[in-house]
Amino acid sequence: MSEAKNYSADSIQALEGMEHVRMRPSMYIGDVGSRGLHHLVYEVVDNSIDEALAGHCTQVDVAILEGNGIRVMDNGRGIPIDIHKKEGVSALQVVMTKIGAGGKFDKDSYKVSGGLHGVGVSVVNALSIDLKASVHKNGKIHVQEYKQGKEQYLVKVDGDTDKKGTEVIFYPDPEIFESLEYNYEILATRMRELSYLNKGLTINMTDERESSKDDNGNPSKEIFYSERGLSEFVEFLDSNRERLIQKVISVEGEKSGIPVEVALVYNNSYAENIHSYVNNINTHEGGTHLSGFRRGLTNTLKKYADKSGMLDKLKFDISGDDFREGLTAIVSVKVQEPQFEGQTKTKLGNREVTAPVSQAVSEMLSDYLEENPDDAKQIVQKVILAATARHAATKAREMVQRKNPMGGAGLPGKLSDCASKDPTECEVYLVEGDSAGGTAKQGRDRHFQAIMPLRGKILNVEKAMQHKIFENEEIKNIYTALGVRVGTEEDSRALNLEKLRYHKVIIMCDADVDGSHIQTLIMTFFFRYMKELIENGYLYIATPPLYLVRKGKQAKYAWDDNQREQYINEMKGAGSDSSVHVQRYKGLGEMNAEQLWDTTMSPENRTLRQVTIESGAEADRIFSMLMGDEVPPRREFIEQNAKYANIDA
Repeated sequence: MSEAKNYSADSIQALEGMEHVRMRPSMYIGDVGSRGLHHLVYEVVDNSIDEALAGHCTQVDVAILEGNGIRVMDNGRGIPIDIHKKEGVSALQVVMTKIGAGGKFDKDSYKVSGGLHGVGVSVVNALSIDLKASVHKNGKIHVQEYKQGKEQYLVKVDGDTDKKGTEVIFYPDPEIFESLEYNYEILATRMRELSYLNKGLTINMTDERESSKDDNGNPSKEIFYSERGLSEFVEFLDSNRERLIQKVISVEGEKSGIPVEVALVYNNSYAENIHSYVNNINTHEGGTHLSGFRRGLTNTLKKYADKSGMLDKLKFDISGDDFREGLTAIVSVKVQEPQFEGQTKTKLGNREVTAPVSQAVSEMLSDYLEENPDDAKQIVQKVILAATARHAATKAREMVQRKNPMGGAGLPGKLSDCASKDPTECEVYLVEGDSAGGTAKQGRDRHFQAIMPLRGKILNVEKAMQHKIFENEEIKNIYTALGVRVGTEEDSRALNLEKLRYHKVIIMCDADVDGSHIQTLIMTFFFRYMKELIENGYLYIATPPLYLVRKGKQAKYAWDDNQREQYINEMKGAGSDSSVHVQRYKGLGEMNAEQLWDTTMSPENRTLRQVTIESGAEADRIFSMLMGDEVPPRREFIEQNAKYANIDA
């Protein structure tokens, strides 16, 4: 056996202790809310994926257990269990209890890997109330259990096995996390994504909690497997859009020693949707691989368009943005020593990656355009249309910029601003309708709360050309009120967040069908044109109560049907009079200023839902489906998710 394949205790390097993981968990997993909770699963699964990348694993089983535990089992080589020379204990114990210990630091064990620079599974262990690791290796099951990261006994043999691989079962620590409840859809979305990024790998996702079982007691289960990889991923993401070309353009190969995989397709939308990955990690801020993709795409298409003569009558230059309008693409690279900007790994910094990706895209596109002249003509015509629309949008963009809020004089007339000028304490409510806006103005705290009424349903940006968006009065008012500029021609989505006037932008709509529609329209606008605002945690949704339950002078607000029933039963049992009155709030205007403040706007009592992006690719797919032209997938989505909504028809 060669040294490269000899994965043993000598491959494990212990870099440092893990004493402060429990004290500073956010340094390692981002936060202790829902995102951090789900990140624990990704870290364990990443170890199995790394085994698959190294060619030793074909199946990963992920299960949510009763009590919100997680079980991850793979059929890889199994974590080494022999004695580590330096530490004097089993390599399994070293991996599980030493931060920075792992095979990922040994180039002979893993050429490429994801995970948190090798700290992943030990951090999961430190933040779990209970964790059990079982290694199926050499015909034996080797086990060790831990509590809050501390081993309970030395690694021992617990029976025979004909399997190989590693099983990790863990329960997150309630002392650490704000909530312990796993969301099946969030995990399933990531597992689906991983199956596309690692074609040929089977990922079984199961929810064994009682609440998720069917009438026959069977758990929810999905199998994720992709034969064609990124081509299928692009087809999945673009399933709700009208295709401009029918065939997905794709390439897979190695350039300058760097594995590069790219798939793209053009559609009739006005959005650009490029998702980039490094070693299976979603780099949503892009980086050198994305720069290489854009360079290869722009140069190749420009060269073809010039050669075709189709640009001869155009009286202005074409920009890089024009080549990417209506584009859905996935760029995936595998890098041996990735250099990420920041712990969160959202931007790749390796300069040597740009040229190989650019070359791969250029060769792929050149071949496709030559072999498919009809599709090539369609794409170039789309580029020309995008350039013409961008030219028209320049004037509309300039009109928005002229309304720059200098000293408050240029602010929209409908905005009732707050007294404070400190963005970190200021918040603005985007309120549906003038009536509700008037109530909110009366009920607010004028020192730090601003109110911006919106007239009816704002423009559906998913189906509108850019210049129409910038000409829309409501959207112009949002830009002006927030104080951010419309992006440049080079990057229409670049915001100057340092000028943002409010660090809480709160969408407040009625709790009915129209209100939900308006809320989705506004979120679509922010996702497409102010994504940085969401990524920085500035966008929120207000949650007004659905019911007022009253009996005599006693009154309680209820935010869901269960709460309503609870209050009704409590009040029926109190006193001789059994009459309980329930008022359903269909609109914010049905509450007076004091009620709106008490329930929805007071920082002491309110519940704000922060809008986050768990998966950019999945968010893109859902917004295109909800706001697009295709009715059947939208109806199916609504039927599946109606149980999560409290809205009346």
